[in-house]
Amino acid sequence: MIRMETRTLLVMAGIIACLHSAHGQKIEATIVETTVNNKANSYYTGNRAPLSREYFTRLPVTTFEPGGWLRKQLELQREGLTGHLGEISIWLSKNDNAWLNKEGQGKWGWEELPYWLKGYAEIGYLLNDKKMIGEAKFWISNVIRNQRQDGDFGPKVLRNGKRDLWTNMPMLWCLQSYYEFSGDKKVLSFMSRYFKWQLGVPDDQFLEDYWENSRGGDNMLSVYWLYSRTGENFLLDLATKIDRNTANWRQQNTLPNWHNVNIAQCFREPATYYLQSHKKADLEATYNNHRLIREIYGQVPGGMWGGDENSRKGHDDPRQAVETCGMVEQMTSDQFLIRFTGDAGWADNCEDVAFNTFPAAFMPDYRSLRYLTAPNMVVSDAKNHAPGIQNEGPFLMMNPFSSRCCQHNHSAGWAYYAGNAWMATPDNGLAFQLYTKGKLKATVGNGETVQVITETNYPFEESIEMKIVTSSQVQFPLYLRIPEWCDQPSVSLNGRKIPLSKSEGKYIALNGSWKNGDKLRLDLPMKIKVRQWVKNKNSVSVNYGPLTFSLKIDEQYVQKDSRETAIGDSKWQANANAEKWPSYEIYAASPWNYGLFLEKYDAIHSFTIKRKEWPKDDNPFVNSAAPIEISVKGKVIPSWKIDQYGLCAELPKSPVTTEAPETTLTLVPMGGARLRISAFPVVE
Repeated sequence: MIRMETRTLLVMAGIIACLHSAHGQKIEATIVETTVNNKANSYYTGNRAPLSREYFTRLPVTTFEPGGWLRKQLELQREGLTGHLGEISIWLSKNDNAWLNKEGQGKWGWEELPYWLKGYAEIGYLLNDKKMIGEAKFWISNVIRNQRQDGDFGPKVLRNGKRDLWTNMPMLWCLQSYYEFSGDKKVLSFMSRYFKWQLGVPDDQFLEDYWENSRGGDNMLSVYWLYSRTGENFLLDLATKIDRNTANWRQQNTLPNWHNVNIAQCFREPATYYLQSHKKADLEATYNNHRLIREIYGQVPGGMWGGDENSRKGHDDPRQAVETCGMVEQMTSDQFLIRFTGDAGWADNCEDVAFNTFPAAFMPDYRSLRYLTAPNMVVSDAKNHAPGIQNEGPFLMMNPFSSRCCQHNHSAGWAYYAGNAWMATPDNGLAFQLYTKGKLKATVGNGETVQVITETNYPFEESIEMKIVTSSQVQFPLYLRIPEWCDQPSVSLNGRKIPLSKSEGKYIALNGSWKNGDKLRLDLPMKIKVRQWVKNKNSVSVNYGPLTFSLKIDEQYVQKDSRETAIGDSKWQANANAEKWPSYEIYAASPWNYGLFLEKYDAIHSFTIKRKEWPKDDNPFVNSAAPIEISVKGKVIPSWKIDQYGLCAELPKSPVTTEAPETTLTLVPMGGARLRISAFPVVE
């Protein structure tokens, strides 16, 4: 659960445990709520005063080399749409592209290029892919080269005669990532010139259009990034100007608009400005926004909320969907807020979206995606399902040419997840936030370089093994996040268990001296938990650790011609081969309208867990390859059918009485289920 509290290091009486070795090694284990941010990390750039110090600092993009299933997802993206979108999307054409024109003129060019590039480039950096790095540098070098004399840059888009600055915001993020990778100082002077130009734009001409007005917080994040590296005081004045002209995300019982991507992207804006204002009300506003959208539309599993593109009152059933863009931006917000607040609850939410919602938005090969994905979704076709969903058009099918925003913006989801798996801490240590296999190489302690090699199939397994590689004994703190769902974590060093208190806390802080070859093991025992969504017809969802489970529905895939199913403004390049990029409809080939039959006084014992062999291709987000399945009894609910809009009808209120015979159901991880029922009625 995400909470807003005063962050202090809590060393509770009796919970410090020490482990000594024959080599004079000493490791202290302490349960803490978060880090103490009373100083700055010596090796990685965090916030510069007077900005509030971060509790955790993002490491440069090349610090961590992902492995396992996460690397597989990045490789699939490289071989799929992300890696080839520059060859097929007209918006990334190098002919008549406004991003390649010094005056910002051209037929093609708005948010699409930076949306794609921010993920494409980071995947290239993470995989050390020379071709991708070279392509990213082509675009970034041209953006820098084409900065105009007054400092402005990018497509010169006008809305009602006023300069639209939204498209530049994601491009600034591409430049920041490139700077971390390359150290090219031209990025700093480029951004400084642009921000001086922004400061001179009159308020009545600044952030006036819908998108830029909603999303000014992204502009502010780049301003703070630059300020923390250059210390130019005018940047703080610009941040205040941005906050003043951005939509009001501080309203108590409403939001400035109900567009799902705006919400996911910008509910963090008040917490971002809190870094400068130091006003508790700003931080509280972000928490209030997060609470509000989930209370009204988020009574569903999977970490997101319903409402389709724009949420509508009365449309809060689990069949309501969210854009793929919204998933990416929610995960990104979570990652920033871990750093700004020290609250591990944001990492819990990031995992929820990443494991349970995001992967299902794509075909398993990442060569097509759908615009909208819902927790309860039993058809994924090209039909118009409005007004059952808010969008009119073929928005539920898997399509390489889905709506052009998600078509390009999806690329950043896994790349940013990998880039925030590890973070630096104010006491020159490291924090493992998002558990995954890989290799970290970072500077710690008194300036020593250390590697941490991790082996795990988390979240499909309970254990994370870490090996310390160092040239000499080194002292630094290591923080391991305790997920909200785990109540009995355990840690072992070199085969010896370190005692831990059962007191509450969100991190295990291991502080002491580490030697080469030390082997650390974190165990996070998983249990079945049934979550009841009282506000949504008393429905239930089934969790096992961080994974939510869905009914296993046989999925029938029907291939379509992408030229016929392309959505409106998603256009082909002239030489693109459509046959290599098909679209798909998915239909249920087995019954889906089941309710769960749960033991009245002991619901947990209604379930049986079955573990299966790890998939040979390292991709667990496919029904047929799911390494965990759960069995439970259930009954068909005959009255729960496809409705007049071609969607699964809204949930019947539980408990539901049905005379149908009891049968055994198979549940699979929600993230691998392209068709799914994950919010279940309960039957009697």
